[in-house]
Amino acid sequence: MELDNTRKQKGKPKNEVVFPVPEALLNMPEGYHSFISKLKERISQERIKTVLSANASMIMMYYEIGKNILTQQKQEGWGTKVIDRMLYDLKQAFPDMTGFSPRNLKYMRKFAEVWPNIEIVQRTVAQIPWRSNITLLDKLNDLETRFWYAQKTIENGFGKDMLASLPENLKNSLPSIEEIEKELANDDNE
Repeated sequence: MELDNTRKQKGKPKNEVVFPVPEALLNMPEGYHSFISKLKERISQERIKTVLSANASMIMMYYEIGKNILTQQKQEGWGTKVIDRMLYDLKQAFPDMTGFSPRNLKYMRKFAEVWPNIEIVQRTVAQIPWRSNITLLDKLNDLETRFWYAQKTIENGFGKDMLASLPENLKNSLPSIEEIEKELANDDNE
């Protein structure tokens, strides 16, 4: 197998610059394999944590946008024309960003409307992908059922496709939202 010594970079290629050829794995000191395995595992874990943290931040931002839209609609009587204008202004301000379609802005509003407790959003709903949240919004009308599925998504790694195929009628086995809020309050006191 021939090594590719061409340098991959942005800008002009510099043919005189060559990456060093790595030493054979057999020639590495004892413990190197364990060391590099642990390092790779740590990097993988941090990458996952970074993605999850970015997802939670994005969902909290969507929640705040939705709350602000709801507030303005209630206080000022804003209608759908404002959402269309918001779309235009946000796309102008952030041309490289996705997620500001009229449909998604309406989902943000609905998301904030159906999850009135910010603690539940922070602790549970912000921990699952936005598309899974959209599936829960589209598929389930009951807050307790939606919350139960959000928890199961975290516990079992359900994707949006799995959520779309789950049965809706599990209400008898679910805690009420009041019980959930009480449990959250107890967790804070411990």
